[in-house]
Amino acid sequence: MLEEQPASVLTGRGVDEVDQPPKKKVKKTVKKAAVKKEAVAAKKAALPATLQPQLATLAASPPASPGDWLYELKFDGYRLLARIDKGKVRCFTRNGHDWTAKLPALAKALAQLKTDAAWLDGEITVEGENGAPDFQALQNAFDRGATSAIVYWLFDAPFLGGEDLRDMPVEERRARLAKLLGKRPPAPLRLSEAFDASPRDLLASSARIGFEGIVGKRKDSAYVSRRSPDWIKLKNQQRQEFVIGGFTAPKGSRAGFGALLLGVHDEATGRLRYCGNVGTGFDANRLADIKAKLDKLATDDCPFTPVPRGVKAQWVKPALVAEVSFGEWTREDRVRQAVFQGLRADKPARDIRRERPKAASEIDAGPEPEQTKGEAKPMALKITHADRVIDKHSGITKGQLAAYYDSVATLMLAHLRGRPVSLVRAPEGVGGELFFQKHLQNREIPGVRLLDPALDPGHEPLLQIDTKTGLLGAAQMNVIELHTWNATSRNIGKPDRMTFDLDPGEGVAWQQIQEAAMLVRTLLDELGLPSFLKTSGGKGLHVVVPVRRQYDWDTVKGFSQAVVAHLAETIPSRFVAKSGPRNRVGKVFVDYLRNGFGATTVSAWSARSRPGLGVSVPLGWDELAVLTSADQWNVGNAAERFGIGNKPWDVMERSRKGLAPAMKLLGYSIK
Repeated sequence: MLEEQPASVLTGRGVDEVDQPPKKKVKKTVKKAAVKKEAVAAKKAALPATLQPQLATLAASPPASPGDWLYELKFDGYRLLARIDKGKVRCFTRNGHDWTAKLPALAKALAQLKTDAAWLDGEITVEGENGAPDFQALQNAFDRGATSAIVYWLFDAPFLGGEDLRDMPVEERRARLAKLLGKRPPAPLRLSEAFDASPRDLLASSARIGFEGIVGKRKDSAYVSRRSPDWIKLKNQQRQEFVIGGFTAPKGSRAGFGALLLGVHDEATGRLRYCGNVGTGFDANRLADIKAKLDKLATDDCPFTPVPRGVKAQWVKPALVAEVSFGEWTREDRVRQAVFQGLRADKPARDIRRERPKAASEIDAGPEPEQTKGEAKPMALKITHADRVIDKHSGITKGQLAAYYDSVATLMLAHLRGRPVSLVRAPEGVGGELFFQKHLQNREIPGVRLLDPALDPGHEPLLQIDTKTGLLGAAQMNVIELHTWNATSRNIGKPDRMTFDLDPGEGVAWQQIQEAAMLVRTLLDELGLPSFLKTSGGKGLHVVVPVRRQYDWDTVKGFSQAVVAHLAETIPSRFVAKSGPRNRVGKVFVDYLRNGFGATTVSAWSARSRPGLGVSVPLGWDELAVLTSADQWNVGNAAERFGIGNKPWDVMERSRKGLAPAMKLLGYSIK
């Protein structure tokens, strides 16, 4: 078995035979290491409810300083994080989906480990005939509901025994993990061995025994919940995930389809870009299974931008992800000699980008200096009591929330700037008393601007945040949520948008919320009104309609109420026009009350004062079908979305329409 093979079997060499880099390189590395901050010791900490994994950076070649790194085999499987809390085990994919019910044997084995509290990180695989992981066999195990053959290769322990180990060097975390597993862990659990040897020899040996490649980890590195150059992946062949956007008809005696049309999302625009086909790597069972999945996603609309020339295909909604190996990228950004490896159920299609390997020099330079636990760099404003946990569910601290607002400021200020803002303060954190603040009596928050009192007669000045300093000042004053008006401060009497908040009642499933959003969009389309989507960060979705500044608040609110009343009258099984929990049981209340003077809606990119600290994120309508929840993104994982940012709303400003034609179509008259 592979776990019984010593390092020498993989490399054919001893540690003392490892190639050494030139002396000049060694001196440079030693100098760099000397100024690096020493790792912090483990500390007592409550076990967080969620944890985002550390991800590896694709490297073009090994770093020039092998002595600073340890290497592990790269397993061809699914990433899995296990949470153990007083004997209760839960297993999560890299995107936070709970797969515990799918892995009963694995959960039972994890429950036998002698720890009351832990987060463990690893990869699940199924071994093929040659002993190496077989990705298709893993998929078959899930498809057939026969997961007893799945093996869990463990390689890290971010939390263990009531202690937070994330700031400890990876070598020390691995030592604690090895001690936990012991010499004979329960059968499905295995320790992923680390090899302190030449990465080039390891890579060659991994290819010989059928592995995808190797993973390198900087020995003194901490565990961070993001992609980091402290972990690198070196592959034996080019291989990555692609979004399936269509398929061609089969030829000859072949059944199912001919080839799958592949795409990746463009880094700049977020649009799906066509990058070639894959027509090999399928057996009869795969063809039939994939064809059945494709048929459910069939559409007349091409998901690629631009539409590929000269391609005759059946288009599908871009929801399925294929893992493909290939020979090279062409100058036209197409893949050549592609071979299908399998479908991936653990990675959402919206996150798929082209992987571009980093050069060894970039890896050797290491990551930019940063604070622990994801606080990217020192902030301009000092945050007091930064270590105070504000959300017991996720373990997020006040400092981490401030760091999130620091990192998302550029995206978020596009939604805050120029609009009155209301603040939700939570001095005791999530679950404690909340204070909704629309006015200030004095300048108690740095960077928060006080507006002309005449804008809201009879009250203290309204607030506005136009800078990162104001955003951080709010975080320092225990603000979690930021809500904005539907009008700008310069023209506060006339709204420039309508907001429809889809508020689900008791017993409403997520699929019903998705369908409700599409029905709202359909009605707005029929009325000639553009609409834009975002998650609420809580339970529902927000549909935003940009309008021209023509009418006062009462008119806009009245019309939005008429839209909701029409929905409830036309589809009473889905919608209700009255608020209140009793009225909403099994139905969705489309809240139009956000459209009155002084009413607000949580800003895009704002956190929510709910367990898990969900975040409100702008979306494209084509993403709705694959959205898993209204709080899919949170303070812990929202950075994964920064690359797309506000792009789904880029055309909002030039999409504004007057309301008069829509009012006429709906039969609404101004009172």
